[in-house]
Amino acid sequence: MSHKHPRSADLDSFAGLTRAEVEHRIASGQINDAPDANSRSLSSIVTANTLTWFNFLIGSMWIVMLIVAPWQDSLFGFVIVANTLIGTIQEYRAARALERLAVIGEAKPVVRRDGSDQEITPREIVLGDLIVLGTGNQLVVDGEIEKSQGLEIDESLLTGEADPVDKQVGDWVMSGSFVVAGAGYMRATKIGRDSFAAGLTEVATQFQTTKSELRDSINKFIKYVSYFLLPVGITLFLSQYIEAQLPLPEAIRGTIAGIVTMVPEGLVLLTSISMAVSVVELARRRVLVQDLPAVEVLARVDTVCVDKTGTLTAPGMQVYNVIPLGTSDLAVIEAALGAVAASQPNANPTMAAIKARYSDPDWEVSYSVPFSSSRKWSSATFSDQVSWVLGAPEMVAPNNSQMLERASSSAASGARVLVLAKLVEGSAKMSSEEKLGEVECAALVVISETLRADAAETVAYFLSQGVNVKVISGDNPQTVGAIARQAGVPGADHPYDARYLPENTNEVAEVLATTHVFGRVTPSQKQDIIEALHARGKTVAMTGDGVNDVLAIKNADLGIAMGSGSDATRAVAQLVLLDDQWEMMPDVVAQGRKVLVNIERVANVFLTKSFYAMIVSSATVIFVVAFPFLPRHLTLVSALTIGIPGFFLALMPNVERFRPGFFRRVLSFAIPAGVIAAVASFTSYGVALYFDEPLFNAQSGATITLFIVTLAVLAESARPLNVIRLTLVGLMGAMFIAVLYIPWLSNIFALSLGPERYSLISIGVGLAGALAVVIATRVTNRWRLAPKEPVEMNAP
Repeated sequence: MSHKHPRSADLDSFAGLTRAEVEHRIASGQINDAPDANSRSLSSIVTANTLTWFNFLIGSMWIVMLIVAPWQDSLFGFVIVANTLIGTIQEYRAARALERLAVIGEAKPVVRRDGSDQEITPREIVLGDLIVLGTGNQLVVDGEIEKSQGLEIDESLLTGEADPVDKQVGDWVMSGSFVVAGAGYMRATKIGRDSFAAGLTEVATQFQTTKSELRDSINKFIKYVSYFLLPVGITLFLSQYIEAQLPLPEAIRGTIAGIVTMVPEGLVLLTSISMAVSVVELARRRVLVQDLPAVEVLARVDTVCVDKTGTLTAPGMQVYNVIPLGTSDLAVIEAALGAVAASQPNANPTMAAIKARYSDPDWEVSYSVPFSSSRKWSSATFSDQVSWVLGAPEMVAPNNSQMLERASSSAASGARVLVLAKLVEGSAKMSSEEKLGEVECAALVVISETLRADAAETVAYFLSQGVNVKVISGDNPQTVGAIARQAGVPGADHPYDARYLPENTNEVAEVLATTHVFGRVTPSQKQDIIEALHARGKTVAMTGDGVNDVLAIKNADLGIAMGSGSDATRAVAQLVLLDDQWEMMPDVVAQGRKVLVNIERVANVFLTKSFYAMIVSSATVIFVVAFPFLPRHLTLVSALTIGIPGFFLALMPNVERFRPGFFRRVLSFAIPAGVIAAVASFTSYGVALYFDEPLFNAQSGATITLFIVTLAVLAESARPLNVIRLTLVGLMGAMFIAVLYIPWLSNIFALSLGPERYSLISIGVGLAGALAVVIATRVTNRWRLAPKEPVEMNAP
């Protein structure tokens, strides 16, 4: 649609609210107090960490244990309290760090008050505010259009409708949508919780929305364990109380010992702590994590899609050269460039570079069509009825082969090339809905862009890690290919013109399998590319800064926005690089890998404990004997082989590459290790009972055997063993020995080496079990560590 273009003075006639009116509305509570889906209060963090099903279960058993048994057997409860407190503190620190960064990265709407434009925070908007709209702005409240200069609003995030909507005076606009072209004013009529997007937020707010394989796998195992707790607990109690005829307190104590050990109570907590610590670390590097599991996701990404402008290239553009075509006069060309740039209500970086180079000749504008990423041109019709067009050469004059050849030659160096053309007299007037009429090309405008100093290094890092890099840009394919070549992206010598990209998803996926650089990509095609990669099972990250990247970022597994990007881009991304530092990406990957690989180590030992607890409990029922351990025994073993070392292992630096199949690998480690630990400790216990050793000695021997085996499990899980990890394992062993030989500690934990013969048997069985663990992990490693599918590398 063609738009009558008022001069700037026309817009200046909108004064907006006065200061007194704003203060009155604030006093009346008419402010934009909307819910924040990513904000977490201290109370919500405390609630999430304490009011869990497992905490309720263990807390109930803790109370019972305090009543029926010595306090030493209730130590497991104090451990849970300490862990919960640590987890709450770490998550609260992460939440506050994110809030401080979010203030920097959030949208900064511009309102007109007392006749002047003011940049404020979304929360400072009041009812009736006049909000200035421009390309890339996200709408943070609902309202009505007061003035439109070619306004086109994308409402796809709210309605699913892909095509932008032209907005005229009086039209209704909703929060959560964003401006893709044009400029204007809107009046805020619904704010805070009354706005459309805020209503959606209150209904469906979730602190974590990113798909997390780590979290999902852990929750899956916890669900499976929960199925066993009640039946095992009931049968264990009946076995202890009725069959073994133990006193009620002793039966309760043995039952609780078995159930508590089955619960991987600290695994979820350590996962949250590890993610929270990584979030704080990234915050120090000014990387805003808007969704906690996003730390993990980048470590799983196998394909990174990047926009060229603002990601591979440094911010800022300059007019490098103007090449007249035909007999066009240079003075007229420069005047026309200045006039067209001045006619655009909201300048993108390209138009800003032209506006900075050429002054406005003050030609009176009759109509204008603003630039949009889908049509890739803008135009202005002046009072003398002459219409000028500025845009992509192949979109403005697709049949002018001579001009296109010269444009392609200039683009080969990596420059952005536009064509300035004049509508031939007698052709139809400009319209955003129609194809351009016949034009006369006047000049090529060459805009220079500079590759980021760290772009090539960052691309090389991704390639070395087996991650595919694909450049998808709206620019000329030759320009995109030249920049991608400088950055070291394979296949840059053969860029693909997305105007010829098929519409079928499978066919798009086939093109993507062999092509890595794309030009002339529309916003909807970027989304199609993400969907095609998903169809081939790829985990995709999308990096961009412009409004044309919003849909792709939203649909990617991980959306990454530049801090200088549009409001809408930052709003939908899970990660925001506040200082536009793309060189931070390897650090972000490293944080994700640290979380994934370290939590896998911790999960190995936690789930080993669950398996040996289930097997020992079942064996106790089958053989109708007293439970082999006191609760304090299992608290000690768990603390020294799982809790304490697990905390350190979860936070240690780690640069190992992530491999898909977390759940499969953990189970293939934990099941054989748990079986060996259960068989060894129950064998030691059974031998003692067979030789009529006192129950105290039998339980002590079983605990010693279990500790030796689980220490081997810890060592195997911590491999490859460096000095720090080996020291940690050795320190845990020394602490257990100290408990055995320091009398007051031995009394607290009810442990003793016992008779020499039986001590040697307990130690020997433990060492045999440890050797079996080492052999079992070596045997299963080939299958356990093998990826499900080979990693696809970028083909040159």
